Amino acid sequence: MVLVKSVTSFSVRSATAKADESSEPRGAPEPREPVSTSEPVVTSEPPLSGQPAPSGEPPSSGQPAFSGEPVSSGDSFGLDEPREMPARRRIALIAHDNRKADLLEWARYNRLSLVGHDLLATGTTGKLISEELDLDVTTVESGPLGGDMQIGAMITEGAVDMLVFFWDPLEPQPHDPDVKALLRVAVVWNIPVACNRASADFLISSPLMTEPYGRATRHYGPAMKSEARPTVVQLA
Repeated sequence: MVLVKSVTSFSVRSATAKADESSEPRGAPEPREPVSTSEPVVTSEPPLSGQPAPSGEPPSSGQPAFSGEPVSSGDSFGLDEPREMPARRRIALIAHDNRKADLLEWARYNRLSLVGHDLLATGTTGKLISEELDLDVTTVESGPLGGDMQIGAMITEGAVDMLVFFWDPLEPQPHDPDVKALLRVAVVWNIPVACNRASADFLISSPLMTEPYGRATRHYGPAMKSEARPTVVQLA
């Protein structure tokens, strides 16, 4: 009997509490405080041109941030130290056997222009041009005997300003590695190269042939020197 009475009194009190809660008017919900964040708001607009990107964020265009200071030459492969080419050019003339007549004909046509420059050639080619055209030509060894390598070394030392090389594209050469090495060095040191009559005509007739010219020589790093070095090739 006691158990029934206590359960009944608990049920009456619960029903009374629910009725009192439902009879009270509900007010407006309390406003919530905005959640503060420590991260800055990121806008989608890129930084203005010439302005640095925000710290900790990469530039929007993928380019390095502008620092306002020039990059030092020791930290980049800049082209800020050109090698000066004198107005009187030092021109190397080379031709394979099947192209010697072609080079001789080109030199004869441009003889008046070549007189004003210093000429260098491999053995047989230089002798042919000197005898046929009465030009002063300094000769090195024949190409297959190392003449191409000698001229390549002179290009590296700054003793050659221009290369006219009529090589034979249809005939194998016993010194083909030397030929490739010579052409490679000429490109590395950024000297004008002509491998056929058309390109040779354009070079010899260029207005740049008659005035000093500063050619860039730092394409492959600051280790490349801008000043010419004394040649070690001894000419007979």
